[in-house]
Amino acid sequence: MSHPSPELSSPPPLPRGAMRIVALGGLGEIGRNMTVFEQDGKLLVVDCGVLFPEEHQPGVDVILPDFTYIRDRLADIVGIVLTHGHEDHIGGVPYLLKERADIPVIASRLTLAFISAKLKEHRITPVTREVKEGQRLPFGPFDLEFVAVNHSIPDGLAVAIRTTAGLVLHTGDFKMDQFPLDGRTTDLRAFARLGEEGVDLFLVDSTNAEVPGFLFSESELNPAIEKVFRTAPRRVIVSSFASHVHRIQQVLDAAHAHGRKVAFVGRSMVRNMTIAQELGYLTVPQGLVVDLKQIEKMPDSKVALVCTGSQGEPMAALSRMATRDHVIRIGEGDTVLLASSLIPGNENAIYRVINGLVRWGANVVHKGNAKVHVSGHAAAGELVYCYNIIKPRGVMPVHGEWRHLRANADLAIATGVPPERVVIAEDGFVVDLVAGVPKVVGKVRAGYVFVDGMSVGSITEASLKDRRTLAEEGVITVVALVDADSGALTETPDFIARGFAQDATTFDGAVAAVEKALSKAAAEGVGDSQQLEALIARAVGTWAHRKHRRSPMVIPVVIDA
Repeated sequence: MSHPSPELSSPPPLPRGAMRIVALGGLGEIGRNMTVFEQDGKLLVVDCGVLFPEEHQPGVDVILPDFTYIRDRLADIVGIVLTHGHEDHIGGVPYLLKERADIPVIASRLTLAFISAKLKEHRITPVTREVKEGQRLPFGPFDLEFVAVNHSIPDGLAVAIRTTAGLVLHTGDFKMDQFPLDGRTTDLRAFARLGEEGVDLFLVDSTNAEVPGFLFSESELNPAIEKVFRTAPRRVIVSSFASHVHRIQQVLDAAHAHGRKVAFVGRSMVRNMTIAQELGYLTVPQGLVVDLKQIEKMPDSKVALVCTGSQGEPMAALSRMATRDHVIRIGEGDTVLLASSLIPGNENAIYRVINGLVRWGANVVHKGNAKVHVSGHAAAGELVYCYNIIKPRGVMPVHGEWRHLRANADLAIATGVPPERVVIAEDGFVVDLVAGVPKVVGKVRAGYVFVDGMSVGSITEASLKDRRTLAEEGVITVVALVDADSGALTETPDFIARGFAQDATTFDGAVAAVEKALSKAAAEGVGDSQQLEALIARAVGTWAHRKHRRSPMVIPVVIDA
């Protein structure tokens, strides 16, 4: 098994006839999926998604892949293949197209509709190429074939990439539901055919590699969802991903069966469900979906709302309902159905929302207490099934945290893939496929790029550290009047604190610390105001840590008296 190495440096030139694979996101994390393939001087990008921030990244909207590796070679990109329409696979596309707007975007019908709507908000008109399963077409030196896969969103595609270096199969996100709601199963016959041809490198979804056995079908959720609508005394509020068309279809069917009208809440939910309905992926009975204003006039027992916020996002509709910051006021007897999974890292935010809803009297139904969700990612039994069908010569697990990647690698080896041909890589690791053998040969930059409001890439880890300090430790502003000649204080400094416990005597010790620092500076001939401010900040910071066991941000202001 090929393991990451801290000694890795910049990769050597790509050997003639070889293929280079560089994941700029999606390895060691759930999200930010982006893989770059290079052959004969041309680049193919598969997916370009975002990662959602965790609590230790305050103020960040989303996190992008780092485009540094390809920024000087944008003209070499022959296309961006999107495997499906989830944000962690398409959310970064607008930011890449802002650097070169005419890169062809290659995807299925629904995925193209979702990304086109997103690009319209960014005022970008993309060059698109619609593809479907069974289709095969060339893009530069890459011969692409698209294979139907089942996932938690319609129209998912795996992509087989043929070049002179070999055949690579990238699954995207997939599972093997044998009774999917839309009847579109993962095309195992195509997988087997590609296996007969010879798959040199299999890039395979790892998210559920630790989960034994097979997932149950989406259709098995119907009884639990139907029970919610049958037994709820007042309103039913369903929270789901705005792209989970299958789950919304189940909700609409249950609402229709029990005589409830439905309103969509949240801009992304309204947009995506409108697109899905227009393209025929969502079947909506006549008169079932109404405007939110109409819902407000109806009896609670005849109402259902479908909203965003299943991951506890603070600005999403459900979170705002939980904090009483939404026009919809949760009350006694309301039933809230969380029809989604818990994305790792979001648990605290989700439970905070659940607690808020329960506080106002809601009955909250979720994966932990009812069969209302099934994952969209293949479990271990399904992965082994694929390995045995395809018989890949080499494997590179993708889409998962470290434990998922390792578990997937172990499954591959257990089915007979030679350990030396199983590559566990991190974001930025460079894997060369030479004569059909994959090997880690170097590393490129692949760090986090933070989107913060209108700012892209300006926020750094140092900025986030400052934000965490402000949130956890508070801030002390020290205003000192200093005699320009003697370097001494002309009067007692003013201390202005926020988020730092204080009383009338709190900063008495800090005054002595400031005086001592300035006295030492004067003795050493230090008189520059910037240097004095740095000395004051250090002195007050040291005092605060020793006296209060706190490390607030200290902002010194030196005024020449």
